[in-house]
Amino acid sequence: MSEYSRHRIFNNDCLDVLREVNGRVDCIFADPPDNIGMKYDAYQDNLPKDDYIAFLQRWLWLATRKARCVWLSYNAKWWAHVGRIVTETEARHGDLLKVKQCVQTYTFYQHNHSDLGNAHRPLLRIQWSDSPLNPDAIRVPSWRQLNGDKRADPRGKVPGDVFDFPRVVGNSKQRRSWIKTQLNEGLVRRCLLLTTNPGDLVLDPFAGSGTTLRVCKQIDRRCLLVEADPGYCEKIAEEHNLTIEKLPVEGRAVEGSRSSNPRYCKNQQTFFPTGEAA
Repeated sequence: MSEYSRHRIFNNDCLDVLREVNGRVDCIFADPPDNIGMKYDAYQDNLPKDDYIAFLQRWLWLATRKARCVWLSYNAKWWAHVGRIVTETEARHGDLLKVKQCVQTYTFYQHNHSDLGNAHRPLLRIQWSDSPLNPDAIRVPSWRQLNGDKRADPRGKVPGDVFDFPRVVGNSKQRRSWIKTQLNEGLVRRCLLLTTNPGDLVLDPFAGSGTTLRVCKQIDRRCLLVEADPGYCEKIAEEHNLTIEKLPVEGRAVEGSRSSNPRYCKNQQTFFPTGEAA
């Protein structure tokens, strides 16, 4: 399979592409803008609070319908609102949909002289019951192993729900200097290894620096990136030798990896509350 067909990048709004996905992708990994006033090249990160919460709600509902598993990394400022949205979504589908709350912690963080510093980032896994879960793929050395305890499982242990991955700061080898923020590749790698299989299709609706694509190349996953900023798209396309695609506003089909299954994928009319359909 050619590199072009395995990995693609669209210069579009994420909702436009998600609406046109045929079937479902295997996994969505998302790190949306935090709406805390960051200065991006082509995006104003300062929406009114209610507008930003409404965007998160529309995006999460649509993403959950279009993927077997959704990972969401978000700013702790919005935890109560994200929690409400996810709780309402989970309640609609009963045992078919499971939500796992995790957290990313880092020891090096922005110092706050007047209050506690923000040393963590919430991480949610929203997963349909037909989605894979591969805990053996992410085992790490246990305390017993590291300390010579003969009772240690030689395979290591499955990590807990607190993920210790540092922020990608200016002197990090992962750092792309042309973007304000990016996630640690180790964090994305662990999430994708746990919830996807080789050859699966991963969609990143907020591509940013292309972290998800770099990880997908390392672990043999296909990747579909969506990024609204044309400059970021150019940087990613140059690094990975991709052709930037543009989905017309009217839309055309973007192929997922599996056909829609009504047991897991509700149609828009019933999935979205009145007036909220995407």
